[in-house]
Amino acid sequence: MRAVVQRVSHASVVVDGTTVGAIDEPGLMVLVGVTHTDTPAEARRLAAKLWGLRVLDGEKSCSDIGAPLLVISQFTLYGDTRKGRRPTWQAAAPGPVAEPLVQAVIDELRALGAHVETGSFGAEMKVSLLNDGPITLVIDL
Repeated sequence: MRAVVQRVSHASVVVDGTTVGAIDEPGLMVLVGVTHTDTPAEARRLAAKLWGLRVLDGEKSCSDIGAPLLVISQFTLYGDTRKGRRPTWQAAAPGPVAEPLVQAVIDELRALGAHVETGSFGAEMKVSLLNDGPITLVIDL
């Protein structure tokens, strides 16, 4: 699994003109990509990592202060641009494999006590955010 994590002041995701997920206070906006070999165990590890990641003000984590997370599926994190000008998506898991694993990350975060907002899997999404810091990290499991 791969995640791009941004510390944000606020963030939202819109599908067909309707806001489907938003956080209106400082927290994390997380793009999650899944590859073919990922497992539910890696989804649990990613959730734990996100919940405990100490990148908020004062080196706090979401678990320390109850900060929200906006989690959005993003197959393009596994785009390969090494050849030519057009990315290939062969390393990205297909929807039937990826969707339950992204949902497992969300479910595990919620089980840990997190307030989690989400995008809409497979939809054309418009994501808005105010990156705070800016802090942007890539997590590969």
